[in-house]
This record gives sequence, C-alpha cells and structure tokens, in this order.
Amino acid sequence: MRLQIRHTTIFHYSEAINEAYTEMRLRPLEGAGQRCYRFSLMTEPRGEVMSYIDRYGNTVHHFDTLQSHDRVVVMAASDVETPPTFLSEPTPFSPLDAYDFLAPTDYVPLAEEIESFARRHAAADDPQATAFGLMEGLFRELVYDPQATDVKTRAPEALRLKRGVCQDFAHLMLAGCRSLGIPARYVSGYLYSARAVRPAEAEGEKRPSNAASHAWVDVYLAERGWVSLDPTHNCEQTEQYVRVATGRDYADVPPTRGIFKGAASEELEVHVEVKAAPH
Repeated sequence: MRLQIRHTTIFHYSEAINEAYTEMRLRPLEGAGQRCYRFSLMTEPRGEVMSYIDRYGNTVHHFDTLQSHDRVVVMAASDVETPPTFLSEPTPFSPLDAYDFLAPTDYVPLAEEIESFARRHAAADDPQATAFGLMEGLFRELVYDPQATDVKTRAPEALRLKRGVCQDFAHLMLAGCRSLGIPARYVSGYLYSARAVRPAEAEGEKRPSNAASHAWVDVYLAERGWVSLDPTHNCEQTEQYVRVATGRDYADVPPTRGIFKGAASEELEVHVEVKAAPH
C-alpha cells in the first residue's frame, strides 16, 4: 500500500526564549518490506537540520533554534510503501539484542503482577502461542481510555487501572513477554484507516481526532524471527501500519525531544494526517 503522511508539530512558548535544541524521530524506517520513497522536514524559523542514525537504526533529525522566538513549527512529509505483512529481516539475533529486549526498563519493569498476568495467558513451551495469547488477553481485559493515563504512565500502573492507550498496551505487552523470557521491542509509527480509528495518544499530547500516531510491539521467536503484533487491536501488523522507530520502550522512540533556555512554559500541538496515495 502506498501512503502519504503529513506530521506537523508546533511548539508554543508562553514568552520568548533564546535557544532551543530539538530532536525528531519522524522518518519512516526502511526494511522489513517497507520503503520510504520521499521524506522532507522543514522548520520555522528556518535553520539547518542535521541527522544521525541511533543504535536501533532510527533516523534522528536535530536542529538548533538560536534566535529569540516564541513558536517553532516542524513539518514532516513522507511517502511510504508498506508490505501486506511484516517481513522479518534475516539478521542474527545478537547477545546485545537479547540484553536490550529482555531487560527491564523504567517504563517496563518486571513486576510480579505483570508476570502473573502474563502466565495466565501463556502456552506451555510455545513462545508463539504465548505471545499471541498475551496480545489477545490485553485486548480483552484492558479498556482503551485516552483519559486514564499520560505519557509518563508505567506498565504496572496501566495494568492496575486496566485501561490506557496504545502506548500502555504496548508497554504491557513488552513487560509480559520479557517476564516470560520472550524478547520484545517497542514500535512507534502510524496506523492508516479509510474510516476513523481510535485516537492515538502514544505521544501523550492533546491532538485532533484524526491523529493516527500509533504504538505496537515486535516479539522475537526463534522459529520466525521478529513478529509484529498490535495488542491495541489484537492483530498482526498489516499494510495499514507505517513503522517509524523501534527501541526498548517509548523513551527510545519519542517523536520529539528537546531542551530550551528560558523560564517560559511550553505547549505542544500535533496534527497528523495519513492517507492513501492517489493511483
């Protein structure tokens, strides 16, 4: 499927600031059957935008805004072709991968209540059935509720609430898999639907109802390699998903991160549009 994505981020400051450094993870990934044909990123005020590849293979664009300003606009545009299903890359699973994607993190601690939940949905000696069972269990037992959590919510709190957004579903899936010895990584990206979809809150920001940012999970199975699963919708990744970044949890893949000098307060406004490319 050929998709077009327009992602606009507006930083509002309560008073003028003199300097800001910003990182953006918005360029769709290459590989696993996905291809990014075009990507552009523009800023206002205008300035030089640089980039690097982080340790997980994500493209990070970064820029400094040195002049006095009370507003910054970042406009990212992508044209992407997605595969019908996720195609696991034939790369070896390294000891570093095992460490990264089995170890606890701040968002994904290995808590007793999460392990107990995971074991209720586990299949004996069958990691694939266990991963799919955990995905279905989260889908059935958690309520999608954008008002229940925020961007700082950790997996144990979301489990106690039994509700949350795609970020929380993904963190719980990570925690459940890792507690059972199944490596798992966080995926951030976009979800396209010709009809309205649940409003995603993966970034923890207030956004319009047509926002389509999303979060899901890859699990590593020895017999299949990486398998991409979405516990929010209880399905495998399809052509409607656009992969942007992967990491240990949300902290590795935020769409925006930065610092600025000054005493001003900051508000973030995000608009996302994902549509099918014209034939």
